[in-house]
Amino acid sequence: METGEEFGPWLARQLKLAGKTQAELADELKLTRAAVSAWITGRSTPRPTVMTDIAKALGTDVGTVHTRTTDTQAGLPISWYHRPGYPDGGRELGNAAAFAFDADVQVLARETCQNSLDERRKDTGRPVRVRYTLHELTGKFLDDFRDAILWNDLFPHYSAVSETAGNQKVGRVVDAGVRDMYEKGRLVLLRVDDYNASGLTGDDYEDGKFAAVIRRQLESLKSGPGAGGSYGLGKATLWATSALGLVLVNSTLSEAHEGRTERRVIGRLELPWREVNGEPWAGPAWLGRPDPDSPGAKVARSWWADEETVARLHLTRDSDEPGTSFLVVGAQDVASLDERSSPDGDQEDMDGEEEEGAEDTRDIRRMHRRLVEALGRDFWAAMTGGGGRLPLLEASVRTMRNGEVVVAEEQVDPSVEQPSRTRALRAHYEGVTVDRLTEVGQVASQNIPLKLPLSGGVKSGTLGTHQAVLLVTDVLSDGEEKKNGPKNQMHSLRGNRMTVKRALVPNLPIGTNAFQAVLLVGEAAGESAPFAAEAEEFLRAAEPPEHDRWGQTEELALRWSPSAYRRINTMTAEANKAVKDLVARPKRGGGAEGGEALRKALTVKKKSKAKVPTGPVVPELDALDATVGEEGEWRITAEVKIPRGDEIVPMVPVAQLDVRSGGRPKLDWAELVAVEGCEVEDGILRFPPGTRRAKFRGSTDVTSHPVRAMFTSLVLELRAGKGE
Repeated sequence: METGEEFGPWLARQLKLAGKTQAELADELKLTRAAVSAWITGRSTPRPTVMTDIAKALGTDVGTVHTRTTDTQAGLPISWYHRPGYPDGGRELGNAAAFAFDADVQVLARETCQNSLDERRKDTGRPVRVRYTLHELTGKFLDDFRDAILWNDLFPHYSAVSETAGNQKVGRVVDAGVRDMYEKGRLVLLRVDDYNASGLTGDDYEDGKFAAVIRRQLESLKSGPGAGGSYGLGKATLWATSALGLVLVNSTLSEAHEGRTERRVIGRLELPWREVNGEPWAGPAWLGRPDPDSPGAKVARSWWADEETVARLHLTRDSDEPGTSFLVVGAQDVASLDERSSPDGDQEDMDGEEEEGAEDTRDIRRMHRRLVEALGRDFWAAMTGGGGRLPLLEASVRTMRNGEVVVAEEQVDPSVEQPSRTRALRAHYEGVTVDRLTEVGQVASQNIPLKLPLSGGVKSGTLGTHQAVLLVTDVLSDGEEKKNGPKNQMHSLRGNRMTVKRALVPNLPIGTNAFQAVLLVGEAAGESAPFAAEAEEFLRAAEPPEHDRWGQTEELALRWSPSAYRRINTMTAEANKAVKDLVARPKRGGGAEGGEALRKALTVKKKSKAKVPTGPVVPELDALDATVGEEGEWRITAEVKIPRGDEIVPMVPVAQLDVRSGGRPKLDWAELVAVEGCEVEDGILRFPPGTRRAKFRGSTDVTSHPVRAMFTSLVLELRAGKGE
C-alpha cells in the first residue's frame, strides 16, 4: 500500500495549488495563523474534527486529507502550457536534437534501453526490467484517450502547423500524423516502462534527472563511468518516433520529492513555431498543473496524479517499484520501409491490401518484431548471466489493440536471439574457456591489450595497459547462424554491456569455419581489471551520439589528443589478428590436434590449366561455404567465376571426402539448386552466354556417406562433361 505524504509538506502544496495563504486558511477555520504554520512545519498535527474543516476549505473529501496519497482537485486544473513566441522574432522550426534520429523503433529501443541500464539501481543487486507495449487505439478507445490529453485544446495548434506543413520537415511529419489518425481512425501508442531504475528524481526546474529529460536539451546526467547515455541526445528518439511530437511521462521515484514517490506525471509536446489566432508560439508545450509561482500561474509543472487519471492516460504501472513510463503518442516506424527482408508471414494487413500494408509505418505486428530483433541484437550481453553473475537487464515486448492482446508478451531471450555469443559469454563467466578451439562448442579466450594514452593533449606516452577479453566460438548449426546474424562478426562492448560495434573480421582464408566473436573492454572485462575505469572513460569519449562505433570524436581529440583514436585502431587490429589465429585451419598431417576444426576443413580444388579444354571457356570454383547440417549432411554454397567467352562448358559439381591415400569416396547429392547465373539440369550446371559469375547450393545424401560428416573433410570439384 502506498504510504501517505507527511501532512505539513502536503498541506503547503495544496495551499499553493489552491492559491490560498496560511492566513486565509486560518480565517476559514477560525484558527490562528500560528496553528496553521505549526502544521506545515511539522510541529503539530490538526485534530480529526479539524481535518473535516480542512477538507471543506480545500474542496476535497476528508479521506484525501487523511491518506494524502494525491493532490486535491482544488485550485488550477490540469492544462497545456505553450511557450510564447520570442519577442525578438526568433523561430524554432523543430527540435534540432530529434533531427539526429530517424523514426525508427529499433533506434528507440537502443537509446531507451541504454538509458534504463544506466539508471539501474545497483544497490538492489537485481536487473532493470524494461517492457515495450504497442497499443493501437480505435473507435471509443481513441476518443476517450483524446479527451484525456485535452485534444480539443491542442487541435488549433496542430491545425496551424498543418497550414504551413509544406515549408518545413517537422510540419510535414506532424500533418501526416494527424491525417493518418483521422483518415484511418487509429492511433498507435508505444510505451516504454522500466522498473528497478532511479525514476525522474529532482525538482521541476533545478538540476536533476526530471529537468534533464523534461525541461532541457542535450543535458546528460551520467550515473557512472560505465554509463552509455542517460538522457542526453538519446531522449530525443522518443519525440522523433512520435508522428505527433507528443510524449507523456509517469515516474515512480527512488527518492521522494515533495514527500511523494508515485505517479509523478507530465507531458511534453514538440511542435515547430506557429501562430494561433494571431498569437505566436515558440515550439514546445507541457501538460501539467499550472505553477502558481510562475508569472500569471501559466507555466505547467508535473503533478501527482490519481490512479484514475493515469489509467485514462494509459500510464498505469504494474507496481510501486521505482522507474519511469514514457508513452510515445502516434508512434511510427518509417525505417521499417527500408527493410530488405519481407515481413513475417503472420503479419496482419491493416487495410486488407498487401501492397498498402507493406508500406504501413504504423503496423504494430511489424514494430513488435523489429523491437524484439533490436533488443536481442544490441543487448544480448546485458541479458546474459552465468557463474554467479546476474544479468543487468530483462526486456520484453507486447502488442495490444483496444485493450485486447494481439501479440502476447514476449520475453527477449539472449540464447535464442544470439545463441553463439551468449554461449561464449556464459563460458567466460563460468570460467570454462580454452586457449585453442579443438572441439565443437568450445569457447576460446585471449587477452587483447589497449594501451591508454595520457590525457591533456599529450601525443606520446601511455597511462597504462588495459587487457580486453576476446571470446571466439564456432557456430553449431544453421539455426544458430540464422539467429546470430552475419557470420564471422565481432561484437565489441563495454561496461553497460550494450553492443557498441559490430564488424566482420576481415581477410579470413577461404574454408574458415563459421564463428562469432565478442570483445569485452573496460568494465565489461571485469570491474577489477587493470585500468578498467580509465578504459571506460576513454572509450565513452570515442563514441558518437549513436553509440555504434569507437573512433575519432571531438571530445576524444580535446581531452586526449587528435591521434588518440589510433590506440583503438591498434586494439581492433590485434583482436582481428587473434581471431584469425584462433580459427585458422590446422595444417594436415598434424596428428590429432585440431579436432573438429580439422575434420570440417574445406578444400576447393580447381582444375589445372593444362586440363582446361581449348575453345569454350571453363568455369572455376571461386568460393565455398560448407557446414554439417542437423541430419549429418554436408550443406554447401559455392560461387563460380567464368572467364570471358561466348560458349561456356557445362559443369558437374562433384562432392568427395578427403582421404590421405587412395581414391576419394564420391558423395551423392540429395539436393542441387541454382541460386544465380546458372541452371541445374540432371545434376549439371549450365550457364547462359556472357555470364561471368554464378552461385549454387546443395546438400549431400547422408546414405552415401561412408563415415559421419563431422569426422571428415570435404572436397568439391567442378568437372566438365558428365562428371566422371
